Amino acid sequence: MTGTADASARAGSAGRALVPALVFIALVVAVVGSLGAPLITPVAGEFGVSLAAAQWTLTAPLLVGAITTPVLGRLGTGPRRRRVVLATLATVATGSLLTVVPPSFAWLLAGRVAQGAGLGLTALMIGVARDHLPEPRSGAVIALLSVASTIGVGVGYPLAALLTEISGLRAAYGLGLLIAVVALAAAWWTVPQPPPGRSAAVDVPGAALLGGGLLALLLAISQTTLWTEHPVPALALPVAAAALLAVWVRREGRSGAPLVRLALLRRPAVAGANATMLLGGIGMYLLLTLVTRYVQTPAEAGYGFGVDIFVAGLVLVPFSVLGFAGGRLVPPLRKRLAAATVLAVGGAVVLAALVVFALVRDWLWQAFAVMGLLGLGVGIFSAAMPSAILAVTPREETSSAMSFNQVVRSVGFSIGSALGGLVLAARTGPGTAFPAESGYTWAAWAGAVPTAVTIAVSLALRRTATARHRPADQ
Repeated sequence: MTGTADASARAGSAGRALVPALVFIALVVAVVGSLGAPLITPVAGEFGVSLAAAQWTLTAPLLVGAITTPVLGRLGTGPRRRRVVLATLATVATGSLLTVVPPSFAWLLAGRVAQGAGLGLTALMIGVARDHLPEPRSGAVIALLSVASTIGVGVGYPLAALLTEISGLRAAYGLGLLIAVVALAAAWWTVPQPPPGRSAAVDVPGAALLGGGLLALLLAISQTTLWTEHPVPALALPVAAAALLAVWVRREGRSGAPLVRLALLRRPAVAGANATMLLGGIGMYLLLTLVTRYVQTPAEAGYGFGVDIFVAGLVLVPFSVLGFAGGRLVPPLRKRLAAATVLAVGGAVVLAALVVFALVRDWLWQAFAVMGLLGLGVGIFSAAMPSAILAVTPREETSSAMSFNQVVRSVGFSIGSALGGLVLAARTGPGTAFPAESGYTWAAWAGAVPTAVTIAVSLALRRTATARHRPADQ
């Protein structure tokens, strides 16, 4: 009797801690991402490598995350989800340890690659929330999880920069180790077994095809210098990506245990949501990179504020604060508006941030304001996205559907980063280190175009849903 009572008490305690644990685990995704950009220069200096080589500490985990996310999503739909979550967090913790005590740059890079596996955790946490929390609480938690994985970067970035300035590079990476170990303990205590009766099958050849196609696609998008220095291999990458993804689609249509159920992706609500995620991600990430680069540009360039990486990180704090606020607005908005309409509202706020940055950026406080506006839009957009997809997705396919959406987001972010970099490079004169200020204006307007299309697609998706549910005699 005592053992049964102890087991019941432990289960009750774990149940009460489930929501905080899920949110904390989702923050691992943000921390892994935020340990990239602010530490590139310190990594280059400490290990004596070029900035281009140090850039791979940011690029490598993003590539690994894009490849592993759909695999984790499929594993998360099966009976081994708890073990997959624990194994993934253990991998992230091991990689984090390598980044804290690396004997060489190669070991540091290996650690960052292992950390990249954690970027697929958000979809798994959404699956846990949908399976084990009652409605409407599960919907609110899923919205919060979607926001936390993106907006949390605004907390991790300044913390990493501050720790680097105070105690050096290893202290900043130590933050990632601490978060990963605590998240692993929280997952072990709280994450329950999934409901019984789910298939454990995983299409391994399909995973290899999708991973290879995504790797080729993201390399072609993110490594923009390839197109000027090695044009033939650069051209071969998108061709290889198209071929691999075409074979993957053909295989998935015939597989009894597909990695992603393409029939779900073809539904108008899911296809439209993924299209808006791709297009919206371009403008969101483009503006994020533009603002952080602009404020760090020295005044000698004729613009910019020459702030250090810590102050540049503080610029992201309004992004996080208003992002979480935007996420909290979505549940009451969903009581009045369709999910597609809320997506359009989020896109409109992001568009407003791009327009403001294109027109006014003379004072540092304006950069803080733009980032706050961007965070508000991203928070609304990210929190509304799951409800648009999950409304027509079977419960057992939650992790798989959301993992594919995470991959689409990664592709959109990569395109946004590359687009901003290409526009600024085009406005950089020969022999000059910094682009003309007009480059930032052109880049902001370039990001506004796909964002405006995002709003239009969202509204079209709403009209499609309305027409589908209208009675035949109307």
